[in-house]
Formats: sequence, C-alpha cells, structure tokens
Amino acid sequence: MKRHTTSTLLVALALLLVAPVITARSKKGNIANALADKRKAEYILLNAQRAKNDDNGEAYFDLLNYAYNVDTTNTTAAFYLGFNLITMEGATFQDAMRALPLIKKHYLESPGDRHETTLYGDLCSMLGRNDEAIEALEKLDNIIPNDENIQNRLAEAYKRVGDYRKAILTYDTIEALHDKSLSTTTNKSACYFALGDTTGAISVMHSLLDEAPNNVLYNISMAGVMSLAQMNDSAIYYLDRAVASEPDNGLAYMTRAQFYLSHGDSARYDEEVYKALQTENLDVEAKVDVLNLYIRELLSGNDSTERINKLLDVLVEQHPHEVTIRKIYSEYLVFRNNYKGAVEQLGYALDVNPTDADSWRRLMLINMMDENFPAAIAAAEKALTYNPDSLDLYRYIAPSYYQMKEYDKALATYDMALERVDSLDLELRSDLIGGKADVYFSLGDTLKAFETYEEALDIFPANTGVMNNYAYYLSLSDRDLDKAERMAAMAVKYNPDNATYLDTYAWVFFKKHDYNMALTYIKAAIDNDDSGMSEIFEHYGDILFMMGEPEQAVEQWKKALEAAPDNELLQRKVKHRTYFYQ
Repeated sequence: MKRHTTSTLLVALALLLVAPVITARSKKGNIANALADKRKAEYILLNAQRAKNDDNGEAYFDLLNYAYNVDTTNTTAAFYLGFNLITMEGATFQDAMRALPLIKKHYLESPGDRHETTLYGDLCSMLGRNDEAIEALEKLDNIIPNDENIQNRLAEAYKRVGDYRKAILTYDTIEALHDKSLSTTTNKSACYFALGDTTGAISVMHSLLDEAPNNVLYNISMAGVMSLAQMNDSAIYYLDRAVASEPDNGLAYMTRAQFYLSHGDSARYDEEVYKALQTENLDVEAKVDVLNLYIRELLSGNDSTERINKLLDVLVEQHPHEVTIRKIYSEYLVFRNNYKGAVEQLGYALDVNPTDADSWRRLMLINMMDENFPAAIAAAEKALTYNPDSLDLYRYIAPSYYQMKEYDKALATYDMALERVDSLDLELRSDLIGGKADVYFSLGDTLKAFETYEEALDIFPANTGVMNNYAYYLSLSDRDLDKAERMAAMAVKYNPDNATYLDTYAWVFFKKHDYNMALTYIKAAIDNDDSGMSEIFEHYGDILFMMGEPEQAVEQWKKALEAAPDNELLQRKVKHRTYFYQ
C-alpha cells in the first residue's frame, strides 16, 4: 500500500499523540511540566526526521517549528529550525536574522560542536557581526586545536575586521602545524600587502617558491605578487619561468595572456591565448569560456577565417566528444554561412547527447536558414522521438511545410500542436493560430486568414509577430490600411530593431501613398537587416521609384535580384526599369 506523507498529516498525528497528555495536564491544572515537554519535543523531532527522510520538506519544517515551540530549551530543534530557515529556497535577510538566535542558542550550550559552531560563525559574518564570529571561532579553536579548517575561517574573520597581523599569526600557526601551502602563502602575502608591507609580501612568496623553484603555480603566484608590487619585469620573468617549466601548461599561457592584456599588448595577448587553447591540459570549461571571447574578438577584428578554423579543428581533435565545443564550431560556421558544415558539427554533438533539445532546435533552424526544409522536418521528427513533449518542435515542422508549399501538412501540424498545448499557455496558442492564418492567406483564403489572425490576437493581444503578419497581409490586400498601420506601429514600438517589422511598417505607408514615412522606415529596416532579405531591397526600390528616383530604384531592385535570382517580378522591374504591382 502506497504511503502518502504530508505536512498536515504528520503534524496532526503528532498532535493526536500528545493530546491525551495535554488533556490530562489541563484537568490537573498543571500548566508546565518540563520533563513532559522535553519528551514530547524529542518525539516530534523523531517525526521530523522521518519527514526529512521522506523528502517532505514542508512537514519537516512544520515539525521542527512545533518541537521548538513545545520545548524552547531543546537546542537541537532550535539549531535545525534555524538551519532550515537559511537553507530553504528563497531565503531572505529576514530569515537569516530570525535564524541567528536559534543557532546561537545551540552554540552557547555546546560551543565545541564543530559543524554547528562554524555555521554560527559563518552566519554571524554574513550578517556583519564579525566580532561575534571571531569570539565563536576562537573558542572553537581552543576546544579543537590544530584544525586547519577552523583556523582558516578564523584568519578570514580577522581579515574582515582589518586585523591583518592576527590573520598573519594564524596563517603562521597553520604553516607550523600543517606545512606550507599555496593557499596559505598567498593569503598571508595579501595580508602584508594590506598592511602596506610590499617587502613582506614578496618575502613570503619567495619562501614558498624556494622550496620548489620549478613549480608552475608557485611561479604564477609569484608573478601575481610582483605585478601587484608594480614590478612588471619581474612579473613577466616568473611567468616565463612557469611556461618554461611546463611548455604544455594552458594555465601558464592564459596567465601570461592576461598580463599582456592588462598592459595593452593585444598582439602578445592574442598569441598567448592561441597557445593556451591548443594545450592539452587546460580545463575544458576554461577553454570554452576563453574560446567564446577569443572568437568574438577575432571576428570583430576581421581576422582571417583560417586562424579560427585551425584552432577549432585542434580543439575538436583534442576533445572530440565535448558537445559545447561542437556547438561553438557550429555557430561559427553559421556566421560564415557554411550551413552544411554547421549541420555536421551539430550532428556530432547529437551523437554524444541525442536527448539535447537545444541542439535539435539549432539543427532545425540551420537547415531552415539553408532552405533545406525537408532536412529540417526530418530533424524535428527525430527530435520528437527523444523529446515527445517538446511543443517547440512543432513550431519548426509546420513553417517548414509552409515553405515547401505543403499547406495541408502545415495546417495538420499546427492542429496537432494545438491539441497538445496547455490551454493556459496563451502566447504559444496565439503563435500557433497565427501560423495557421499565414497558411490560409497563402492558400488564397483571405477571409479565413483574417478571421484566424483576429482569433490569435483575441487570445493574446500583445502578440507582435501576429500583428506584423496581419498588417502586412492587409496591406498586400489593400484592406483596412488604417488598422494595418496601427498594428505595424505597435509591432515596431516593442521591437524597434526588427528589420521585418520595420519593413512591414514601411510597406503599409507605401500602400497609403505616404512615401516620405515609407522611406524613413525602409531605411531603418535596411540598417537593422543582417540577412540581406530580398524583399526589403525590393520595397526600397519601389518606394524610390514612386518618389521619382528610378535610377536609384533599379539599383535596389538589382540587389534584391541577387538575393532572389528566380523572382520573375523583380526580373521584369529591372529589365523594364519600372514598377510593377505585385
């Protein structure tokens, strides 16, 4: 028989179990019985533990609260109630303030409890009560001597109040008991810097480096100290030593790269980053972070593609199963309009993780950008086998059928998606219904199309994508141009950099013979268009022609024809050097 545990049930059970005691006491007129309260609280705590084991967080909290209210001297209940307050999701500053006296109650009774006292110290520090944190940690250090973790926390507490000399003495104790370490030494060096003692800071690092002169991390840290001391020649000397000690150490190259960047030497920075990314032992996550930034910098500087291609090939060879690197490579190839290469890289990524819905979406979009709509549909259908509940996928299948002029399949796909979508997801329902309206217009059923656009906007009035398409198709049909203008204006208001929306707005003005406004917005559309849409250049040419600029109009029509060489209407416009109604 399946068990259902809820907070209400558990608390009710606890109350039922103690009710006879309460009644008995009430009859006897005995208001307080400390021993009974203690036993009762302990029993409730047992129930709280059971709730925690059942992953019933709400019941756990309620029972802790109840146990503490029954016996406020129970410091275990107090501690865990306080701990729960600061670790629960969405915990606030007020929760932390409420937790502090609860956790402190346990500390005062048992200051030698290592976990509980260190937590109390951390909470005091977090709330800015550094003196209380120090007092608790000093007491714990006396009770549990030679504990490196406690001593490190104590040193950090001293630093927070600016007592760097006590922090240094604490680090000295740690080194005496547990040997030198990079962490302790760098912390101690930082304390000397805080005291303005540069010589002391350098001396401390030297004492560590002398023990292992070829240690890469020690040399990198020494370089950091020298850089803080503004001794840049010495800093680069130690960075060079780090690289010489381990020529394949990516961190050494990256640190040297950051040094050059901070001193404005972009050429050497570039060189060092390139070396770092090609090393085997730099953490993959670090490589990905650096790679994203590095490629952006190279692209913004119009660097040759060969350099990036070579680097990405090296990284793929080093990490053939690293999905993130494959995705970055794919995005770069999309940027270079190499859609087939981009698809290939995403294919490798999906071989590693076929359930990655994000990679499937990227794959579909790239195929659509390449106008390979059958491949986009095939990818979407395969993606659905791994992500059957992903409604997003239908949003790629239906438009692909639409682009292939398979309108019946497009409508069927939209209907299939609408059957599955949550009735409360109004925006998605509106998008899907708007997609159906686009199909109806292409089928020549303008009445059904406009009715369907209205239905989509009734569901979600703020759908600017539907507004834009509705406005454009109204203008193409020379229907209700004032309404088209209002909707196009609203779409542009909320998406001022959207080239398609700006183009629609310009075209509505064109149809209203307001060519000056049309010209303003078509220029804005071109300024914001990074895809070279044929339609925008064609509209620009039409507007220019109507403004008495036929030669400039032909130039724009030619640009449009380059992007859409099979467009017969454009061919006629260019050939006859005049405007034809579309």
